Amino acid sequence: MSDKDTGLAPRLKSKPKVEKPKLYKVILLNDDYTPREFVVMVLKAVFRLSADVSQRVMMTAHRMGSCVIVVCTRDVAETKAKEANDLAKQAGFPLMLATEPEE
Repeated sequence: MSDKDTGLAPRLKSKPKVEKPKLYKVILLNDDYTPREFVVMVLKAVFRLSADVSQRVMMTAHRMGSCVIVVCTRDVAETKAKEANDLAKQAGFPLMLATEPEE
């Protein structure tokens, strides 16, 4: 047997196709009772937004009726929205954040 007869064929490695997780939007809904300062504080605390960005998001929701805060995976979106809603409830404000699938 010669060296040429014992050659090995290269094995092809197949990578499994992994689907990207579906993304969800966290939406700030406007209300006429929650103070603007409280909304900005919640956005800074829960979503780690700067003071300037928090102010702009709050004003957009105030003028337009709602505003998308962040787009992320479902678990993160639901956790952040629940955390913000719980903070508002503890403070006695009707602030609402909702989640919905991104299209």
